Amino acid sequence: MVTQNRVPAPKPISCPNCGGRIELRGFAHTRSAVCIQCCTIIDTSTPSLQILQQFDHAQRERPVLPLGSRGKFEGKTWEAIGFQVRTIYVDGTPYSWHEYLLFNPYAGFRYLTFYDGHWSLIRTVRALPASTTWKGRKAASFEGRVYSHFQQAEAVTTFVMGEFPWAVRVGEKVEANDYVSPPYGLSSERDEKEINWSQGVYVSGEAVWRAFGLKGSPPAAQGVYLNQPNPHKENAKRSWWTFLLLLAAWAVLLIASVAVAGNREVFRGNYRFVSGSPGETSLVTPVFQIPRDGNVKVEIRTDLNNNWAYFNLALLREDGARGFDFGREISYYHGWDSDGSWSEGSRSDSALLGRVPAGTYYLRIEPEMDVQASARSSAGMSMNYEVVVRNDVPRFWLLFLALPLLLIAPLRHTFRAIGFETARWSESDYGVALGSSSEDDE
Repeated sequence: MVTQNRVPAPKPISCPNCGGRIELRGFAHTRSAVCIQCCTIIDTSTPSLQILQQFDHAQRERPVLPLGSRGKFEGKTWEAIGFQVRTIYVDGTPYSWHEYLLFNPYAGFRYLTFYDGHWSLIRTVRALPASTTWKGRKAASFEGRVYSHFQQAEAVTTFVMGEFPWAVRVGEKVEANDYVSPPYGLSSERDEKEINWSQGVYVSGEAVWRAFGLKGSPPAAQGVYLNQPNPHKENAKRSWWTFLLLLAAWAVLLIASVAVAGNREVFRGNYRFVSGSPGETSLVTPVFQIPRDGNVKVEIRTDLNNNWAYFNLALLREDGARGFDFGREISYYHGWDSDGSWSEGSRSDSALLGRVPAGTYYLRIEPEMDVQASARSSAGMSMNYEVVVRNDVPRFWLLFLALPLLLIAPLRHTFRAIGFETARWSESDYGVALGSSSEDDE
């Protein structure tokens, strides 16, 4: 009695063309086999072992995965019993890939495809996928997943080796349609008699090498394959989640800085300045108390109109221990021209003094205005202005400087993910397009 732990011995036959020994590992499932010695395709479904086709040795291809190799996928042991090369032509350029037929006497068949270092494990499906659309593009729905159409082409069998459960021939043609939902792919193959559907999942070369216990390293993957998972997509997702968490922390810090800061108004005064008037133009304010060590913000708000003013300012301690000299220029102009109204400048400005010790202070203010404008006016030029002094004002520039830095990582990963999808879809029938159905559905 045969158990699942024991694989039956291969059935040997002799090639009717050269007499070479052929071992059939697919047993009753095998309908055709290829003699490795003379490249003859034999019909194994009849006792006469009829020759179906012969092809030239010059067409011989070498499989990357040796026939007879055994590997474990889906918790089952599979043996590579068949190998074929299939080719499509795009604008006259051939593109070929390898297909390996895997067999398990208790689980049936699987297919392992190889193209430019990319692998997919494929199974045939019995249920018929439903036709649908995705973003205006032809698509197929299967087992709750939407697959976007990738390409349509005529696939030709250009080389075969080993054994197959159908009457394989070199030159066989089918109309193939590929749909993608990375890491899955869905394919239909139509000939004159029937249409067959299959579903594949992307497998790394390293996983194939581990499964079959092969020596060395697998061929390096080249480019982006149609159902290859986007390695940057998950990084982008994680980066955006991290950004949102950091943004929440940033908002908490912003609120905390406002709450902790005193932002206390310690002085407010209103004054009038007339340019060209006799006497001293400078003034000193009444003394005021700065209650907390920290910064001091001095704001000046004017009613300037098509003019400018300069303020020489000094924040001085009442006891004369320390002073802070600074100045601010304010200008505001407006008018009309052929493009409409315009304005430039501002009627107000401010200065922020850092690390001012607590104590009693006063301001010395010396304004200046446009001398030429004053000379043209017999009454002189006048200006009303207000001075406001605040202590311990919250400073947000460091926080706002950090905000764009938080965006660097998620934007970098997002642009990489977009570039990956652009490379994928540039190889499709649709040229350059972004995204795929899987990445919206998952």
